Amino acid sequence: MRRLTLFLVLPLLAACGPGGKNAPAGGGADGAGAMPPPEVTVIKVSSGPATLTQELPGRVEAVRTAQVRARVDGIVEKRLFTEGSEVRAGQPLFRLDDRTYRTAAQAAEADVEMNKLNLSRVESLLPIKAVSQQEVDQARAALKQSQARLAQARLDLENTTVPAPISGHIGRTLVTEGALASRDNATLLATIEQLEPVNVLFTQPNADMLRLKSALAAGRLKAGDGSRTVELILENGQTYSHKGRLFFSDLSVDPGTGAVTLKAEFPNPQRLLLPGTFVRVRLPQGVAENVITVPQRAVMSGPQNQFVLLVGPDNKVAPRPVKVGEMSGTNFVIEDGLKGGETLIVDGVQKARPGTVVKPVFQKPGN
Repeated sequence: MRRLTLFLVLPLLAACGPGGKNAPAGGGADGAGAMPPPEVTVIKVSSGPATLTQELPGRVEAVRTAQVRARVDGIVEKRLFTEGSEVRAGQPLFRLDDRTYRTAAQAAEADVEMNKLNLSRVESLLPIKAVSQQEVDQARAALKQSQARLAQARLDLENTTVPAPISGHIGRTLVTEGALASRDNATLLATIEQLEPVNVLFTQPNADMLRLKSALAAGRLKAGDGSRTVELILENGQTYSHKGRLFFSDLSVDPGTGAVTLKAEFPNPQRLLLPGTFVRVRLPQGVAENVITVPQRAVMSGPQNQFVLLVGPDNKVAPRPVKVGEMSGTNFVIEDGLKGGETLIVDGVQKARPGTVVKPVFQKPGN
């Protein structure tokens, strides 16, 4: 049995050897079949001026909002718009049952005509002293009162057609045909929001504002160009294609949060920004001179600190601990760890392990 076992095992060991059939293809001593080094995208680290930014949470609001309400009591007969569409100011939206108001207007017209005839009669009798001046004055006052009642009746009749108070995007209808719309209860029929442009309300901690003012006063930062331009980061992490303008800053601090409210206005031609959407506003703080910035994706976090991957001599990967400071757009400001001139890996870090050889390819300008 022992001889039979050796007889079966020896051929298997021979097949697994360097010259066996199961040896790796081209796996000879010369290593001619070794994989080429992985390709990574790199940049040359340099220092220069950078605009420091801060990302703050915000919320989109319509620049104008109007609630469509009934001005008279009546049964809703018909809806005259398409839900979710754009409407213009003055466009009819609802039609109420107007029979009662039409009858009241006709009665008021008849009353005016009667008072006109009465005034004409007493005025013709005044010269012959058949009536007194007081009767003429009373007839004239009665005519004015009836004309006022006619104007109110016509206004009520006009209000049975409910118009759009502003132009904008109208949402779903809040009443159906056959429902009672009440003026006293201020029945809400629909809501219109103007979405071009839109406002974004956001808050900044007052402590950050004080720190910024101190840095500007001490000369550590320089004031920006004064354009008050801000950027918007959408919920999916993408940067909004249109820039906004900061035009409001509250002068009081919220005692509950210790923050100051700011408002920016953004164009919204494609209606991508909807009221209630949570966003982040990238707010410029000031310009720092002679600082090193690197793309955010190039900085990784380890168990103890943050680090970057550099390409050293012989194209070998070497990790370098860094201290990250503030943001400059999508880049990190590096406070310590880099001096400038290093070759930094920005893309392909998952293929680059410390000590391995890589093929560096410099990033194209604008990427």
